[in-house]
Parts: sequence; structure tokens; C-alpha cells
Amino acid sequence: MRKLPGELLVILAAILWGTTGTAQALAPSGADPRSVGAIRLAIGGLALLIITATRGVKFREIKWPLLPTLIAGISMAAYNLFFFEGVAKAGVAVGTIVTIGSSPILAGLLGWLFRKEQPGNRWYLATILAIIGGILLILPGETINVDALGIILALLSGLCYAIFSVSSKGILENTPPDAAMAIVFSLGAVFLSPILFSTEIAWLSQTSGWISALFLGLIATALAYILFARGLVSVPVAKAVTLTLAEPLTAGLLGIFLLGEVITPKSALGIFALAVGLILVSTDKSN
Repeated sequence: MRKLPGELLVILAAILWGTTGTAQALAPSGADPRSVGAIRLAIGGLALLIITATRGVKFREIKWPLLPTLIAGISMAAYNLFFFEGVAKAGVAVGTIVTIGSSPILAGLLGWLFRKEQPGNRWYLATILAIIGGILLILPGETINVDALGIILALLSGLCYAIFSVSSKGILENTPPDAAMAIVFSLGAVFLSPILFSTEIAWLSQTSGWISALFLGLIATALAYILFARGLVSVPVAKAVTLTLAEPLTAGLLGIFLLGEVITPKSALGIFALAVGLILVSTDKSN
């Protein structure tokens, strides 16, 4: 894994994130999205702690940058809350579009402000293409109603993800990637734990429920963020977050080839634009 380019590690992480929609489809109908998000972080954080401990990492011996670690944990927890609430109010299509469209731009701005990372010229074109492609894949053909509060919450979720990425980049400068993600996600799980006492979690008693929860926690969270963290070590924040737009590309392809969704000219164009954007940014050697 260490020998793989950082760009490829980030793309592999995004591919795993792109399976979450399919995995959530396995969950029993009526499962509260907020409880799904909280369970996902709890399982993922615990798995990351166990994986890191078995690799011989001594958490007490690491000099943790407390402020970036706290900010990363809070922003990851807030990202989940804002995203699920934004989607509930604005709809899945609009909420997801606003989140995935805003996070690369905000990450680029924050990376420039706080880390002095200047994206290359190719990044701008690649980001525009990838965002357009994601919108074409997600945007439904029918008329949609725009909810102002839902849009604001989705923008906040995009901002929180950008903050998480920038903070994590700072943590990774002097901290092993696995250990960094273990602590950040464990903190995020702690911050979201009250949700487990205020929402219905009976869905976990069903076979499809715990299978979905385990997949989301172990594969789509623990493994995915190990890959993302290791890639982020060598990839600028703006570039890394743009590469995560491989997530809607993966979700779209799974919907077509696994769930039997019909490919339309709009979705085909979206897949093409996303693929071109990802190729451009992943092969950009200017930063």
C-alpha cells in the first residue's frame, strides 16, 4: 500500500465510499439515516483503534497536535449531521450535489489560506469537469423543489468535510496515518453517540441491518479512511478532495451495472466528464 501513488490511494478510498449507497440499500427500510451515520462512525472508529493497536502503535507515545485533532473529530461528526439533515430537507439529489460540489472548492480555499497550497492550473479545469459530471449523475430529470435551509445545511456539510481534510493534513505531518484516523473517528463517534439514544436502532437486530452496518463501518469507513489518510500524506488537500469525486462516479456505475438502473445520455455524459476530470487531476504533477 505504501508503494502506491497517493493519488491512487485517494481514488481507491473514494471508490469504497461510493459503495455506501448500495450498502445502505441492504439496511431495513425505515432505518434512521442519523443512526446509520452514528453507527458507521462508531464501528469504523473502533475498528481503526484495533487495527492501529495490533500494528504496535503506542498512542501515548505520540505527541498529538490537540487543536487539529479536536477540529478534525468535530468536523467529521458535524459533516455527518449536516449532510443527513441537509439531504432530508433538500432531497437526496440537491443535498448531495451541493455537498460534493462545494467541498473541493472550499478545500482548495482552506488549503491555500492555512497551508499555502496553491492548486495547479489543471486542478481548476479538472474540478469543474468533475463537479459537472457529479451533478449530471445525481440530478434527477424531474422538477425539484429547492429548500433554503437544506441548501445551507448541505453547504455546511461540504465546509465540514473540507475542514476535516485540512485538519487531517496537519495531523499527518507528525502522526502515523492509521493512528490519526483512529483517534479522529473515535472522537467523531463520541460526539455523535447521543444520537444512538435519541433515534430508533432496532434495525440493527435484523440480519440485513448488522450486515449493512458492518460493511459501512469496516469497509466504507475504516479501510477507506486508512487509504485516504495515507494518500493525503503526499497529496495536497485541494487535489485530494477533488479526487474523492470518484465517489459519485462509483455510485453511478454501481447503480447501472449492479442495481439495473437505466443509463441515460445525461448519466453517460456525467460519467465521461467525471472520468476526464479525475484523469486530469490525478496526473497533474504541478503540486
